[in-house]
Amino acid sequence: MAIKVGFVSLGCPKNLINTETMIAQCAAAGFDVVAEDIDADVMVINTCAFIQSAKQEAIDNILDIAWLKKNRNLKGIVVAGCLAQRYGKEIFDELPEVDAVIGTGAYDDVVTAVKDAYEGTKHFKLDDPCRTPLGGDRVVTTPEHFAYIQIAEGCSNNCTYCIIPKLRGKYRSREMSEIIGEAQDLAAIGVKEICLIAQDTTNYGADIYGSPCLDALLDSLSEIDGIEWIRILYCYPEKITDGLIKTIADNPKVVKYIDMPIQHINDDILRRMNRRGNSALIKNVIAKLRAAVPGIALRTSLITGFPGETDDQFAELLQFVKDTEFERLGVFEYSCEEDTPAACFPDQVPEKVKKKRCDAVMRAQKQIHAKHNKQFLGKILKVICEGYDNVSECFFGRSEYDCPDIDGKIYFFSSRNVKEGEFVNIKINEAADYDLIGSAVFTEDENGKDQPAE
Repeated sequence: MAIKVGFVSLGCPKNLINTETMIAQCAAAGFDVVAEDIDADVMVINTCAFIQSAKQEAIDNILDIAWLKKNRNLKGIVVAGCLAQRYGKEIFDELPEVDAVIGTGAYDDVVTAVKDAYEGTKHFKLDDPCRTPLGGDRVVTTPEHFAYIQIAEGCSNNCTYCIIPKLRGKYRSREMSEIIGEAQDLAAIGVKEICLIAQDTTNYGADIYGSPCLDALLDSLSEIDGIEWIRILYCYPEKITDGLIKTIADNPKVVKYIDMPIQHINDDILRRMNRRGNSALIKNVIAKLRAAVPGIALRTSLITGFPGETDDQFAELLQFVKDTEFERLGVFEYSCEEDTPAACFPDQVPEKVKKKRCDAVMRAQKQIHAKHNKQFLGKILKVICEGYDNVSECFFGRSEYDCPDIDGKIYFFSSRNVKEGEFVNIKINEAADYDLIGSAVFTEDENGKDQPAE
């Protein structure tokens, strides 16, 4: 009888792709991949360990799954990914319920790890994260209409607050031909939207082609039939070139949305974070993007309470948020992570102050987001349907200005059934703080049949 193996994927989309490759390996090995943890013989938990809250989420999930081992038929637990890479054999000491530990450089060891866990044999493997293969077979677990494509792995920026280079290795790009081939395969199975991910997408290709070439990759991907939206995540502002901005502006398949984490705006803090750009550069890039791409949705992420952040420096950040009016914004309290330079910096900010500052930014952003949403009232947006909500008794989806799993939704009523993954034009009638509400608008062809959105 085949081993029944289930998966939990935590953290970022890059982790999800690693999980999907492990699922493919387990399926190829003849295991029965199950959707519910209660049906599994072995559970694989692919973990994140970027900040304290991510580590706690991973531990909580391990303990929840361990209950099944004690009270149901679960025989083994495999902990994979960043938590495993970061803490190694300490996991066995702190969480004796765990049977196997495989790090970010050992995802291809998952089949052996599952077998050993099933048989009750402790299994441990860490390896250089730079040896993890890029690409390869995977089982896409996102809805049929969209998928993530990883264009690079690792990071060489070495921000002082960040543990990622130690967990994921140095930055390394995938060959462009391989990425295009993967996108063609995804289009063939019905994927309409692809989200390009890397720790720094704007650095794509510099290590293998001599200079960044994200714009060239976007142009090539846009030639693939079936792909209608191409979304770029995690762009560093200092690497957003005029050529990339022109591609975003001119290429109809590249959505008018860019995720550009800046972390702060005060020059002293940016320097101590080891960020490459300064406040003037950041403001200049934002101005260029908005001038060249009217209506573009800019998403950023910020950190409050970085060591040494003064009241005045935070006030500068908050005023910048209010003045800039980002369409989308996330903010995190600084997490003091061991083995990072910032953990040793003097003047660590008290937790209460971090939280107070974080809350202040989010209050400001809530008002900004509501203001942006009101601008859509009476307008028609092209929306990709993501399903039907039984509670509100209407359909829901996203416009090009909303990233999967991160941003808001558009709820809409329709005179006919709308399939998941179908594009439809929605007239916006109401604006909430983060979501929009509207009605489907259909045009008829000469035969009287409804036509989809264009």
